[in-house]
Amino acid sequence: MIDVKELENVIGSTIEAVERGKEDLFRLESEVRNEYDRSQRQLLDIRVRIDRVIAEVDQLEAESRKLRNQLMVVNRDFNKFSKEDIKETYDAAHEKMLELMQKRETEKILRLQRDHLEKNLKALESTKKRSEELISSISMALKLLTQDLTGFFNQMGEAQHVNNLGLSIIRAQEEERKRVARDIHDGPAQSFANIVMRAEFCLKLMDVKPEQVKDELRDLMLLVRGSLEDVRKIIFDLRPMSLDDLGLLSALKRYIEQYMEDYKIHVELNVIGREKRVDNSLEIALFRIIQESLTNARKHSGAPEVVIKIEYLPDRINLLVRDNGRGFDPEIVKKEKQGISFGLTGMGERVQLLKGRFDVKSSPGKGTQIIVSIPTIIEEEE
Repeated sequence: MIDVKELENVIGSTIEAVERGKEDLFRLESEVRNEYDRSQRQLLDIRVRIDRVIAEVDQLEAESRKLRNQLMVVNRDFNKFSKEDIKETYDAAHEKMLELMQKRETEKILRLQRDHLEKNLKALESTKKRSEELISSISMALKLLTQDLTGFFNQMGEAQHVNNLGLSIIRAQEEERKRVARDIHDGPAQSFANIVMRAEFCLKLMDVKPEQVKDELRDLMLLVRGSLEDVRKIIFDLRPMSLDDLGLLSALKRYIEQYMEDYKIHVELNVIGREKRVDNSLEIALFRIIQESLTNARKHSGAPEVVIKIEYLPDRINLLVRDNGRGFDPEIVKKEKQGISFGLTGMGERVQLLKGRFDVKSSPGKGTQIIVSIPTIIEEEE
C-alpha cells in the first residue's frame, strides 16, 4: 500500500532541493553580474588613462621635435658651441626620446588591455544572459514540479509500479540537479573566481612589470573563453534551444557534430520518412535517449562508430542506436546498479512514461543496440 503522505513529503523535499539549487544559480548569476560591472569600471578607467597617455605622448613628441631641431643647429654650427652645451643637448634629446618610447609602449599596452577587456565584457555579457536563461529554465522546471508532478502522484492511487516509476523520476531529477550544480561549481564558478584574481594580478603587474601584462591578459582571455564554452555546454545539456525552435533533427545534428569533434567518434545519422513535429515531451525523450546512448558508447563501449536510425511512421517513431564497441551482458549490468545500468534504467523509464517499447540487445564483443518505439498520438487517460 502506498503512503500518500510519505509521497507528499518526498515531493516537498525535492521541491526544497530544487529551490536551493535555484538560489545557488542566483548567487552565480550575481557573481557574473558583479564581475561584469567591475570589468566595465576597469574599462572606463583604462580609457581615461589612454586619453591621458595620448596627451602625454603628444606633448613628448612636440618636445622631442624641438630637441631634434636643436641638435640640427648644433650639428650645423658645431664650432659655435662648447663641449658642455653639445653634451647637454645630446643627453636631453636622448632622454626625451627614451621617455617618448616608454610612453608609446605604455599606450600600446593600455590599448591591448582595453581591447581584451572589451572582448571579455562581451563574453561576460553573454554569460550573464545565459545565466538568466538558465534561472528561467529552472524556474519553469520548478513550476512543473510543484504543479504537474504533484497532481500526477495524487492520482496514482494504489498502483505500486507507477509509484516506483515516479520515485525513480524524482531521484533522476535530484541527480540531474546535483550534476548541474557540480558542473557549474567545477567549471564556470571556479573559472570566474580565477578570472577575478588574474585580472587583479594584471592591474598590479602594470605598475611593476608592464611588459608581462600582455601575456597575462592573453591567458586571461583564454580562460574566459573556456569558461564561456563550459557554460554553453551546461545550458545545452539542460535544454537545447534548437530542440524547441527547430525540432529534434536539427538539435541532434548540432549535438552530433559537437560530439564527433570532442570525442573523435564517428556518428552516422539516418532518417527514414519525413520529420514531423510531435509532442514536446516525446522529442525531449528521444533526444535524451540518444544523448545517453552516445555517452554510454563513449564511456563504456570504446566504440569507434555509432549509427543512429530514426524512422517516422504515421502513428509512431522508431529509434535504433547501434555501436560497434565491446558490448556487455545486460543481465549482469542490471544487477550492478551503477554506471551504464542507471543510464539504461533512465531510458526505459522515459519510454515507459510515453507508453512506448524499450529494448537493449548486447553481448560481449558484439556491440550494443538500443531499440525504442514510441507512439506519436498521446492517448487521453480516463
